[in-house]
Amino acid sequence: MAKDTTGRLRVTVKSAGRLKLSSKLWLERQLNDPYVAQAKRDGLRSRAAYKLIEIDDKYHFLKQGITVVDLGAAPGGWSQIAAKRVGAADGKGKVIAIDLLEMPEIPGVSFAQLDFLKDDAPDKLLAMMGGKADVVLSDMAANTTGHRKTDQLRIIGLVESAAAFAADVLKPGGAFVAKVFQSGADATLMTQLKRDFTTVKHVKPASSRKDSSERYVLALGFRGVQAKPPSDSDAESAG
Repeated sequence: MAKDTTGRLRVTVKSAGRLKLSSKLWLERQLNDPYVAQAKRDGLRSRAAYKLIEIDDKYHFLKQGITVVDLGAAPGGWSQIAAKRVGAADGKGKVIAIDLLEMPEIPGVSFAQLDFLKDDAPDKLLAMMGGKADVVLSDMAANTTGHRKTDQLRIIGLVESAAAFAADVLKPGGAFVAKVFQSGADATLMTQLKRDFTTVKHVKPASSRKDSSERYVLALGFRGVQAKPPSDSDAESAG
């Protein structure tokens, strides 16, 4: 073992050729990540839980008794925090979660293994919700191909789909939080979010790895109606 720049012992993985370099680096990063270790001590499903904790500690959108939808929930770090903060385990609030992958049960969380991009997914989610939501969370990430432009388009498409769903199901005053990458949400999506919400900004929690391009778009104060840009016919009639 060697020490890192902070003086902590650093674990080095010796694979003897059994692991690909990318896998070796990922494993070393996990073993040396203080948030991974802390998550285990705190009984949390993933280090991602601390990102939601940080964002909510600053902006206070997870309140007792509200309804939260968690898109891309597995392994459950965000759902755990949401359930605790809204009182879902005590029947005060409600957390509905979906993911492509299976997710072990969390007290107070209703989970369905669904592909959010399938046509019937929104209707199934609405049935589980039994009404409008106060918060829509999305920690979804598209599968990468290694082709930068293709991956960026997939990421943008996923966030846009989550934002459109949020605009359909949120109560007035509701909040939307979604993972984005690199420069953040694209200009078209930001314009739409600023029409739909009173406050829109990008945030990068301290628990998000410094070397990661990951950021989150935070939209607060849903206006209650999905605002749409004027069509060409509207513009012509106005003229």
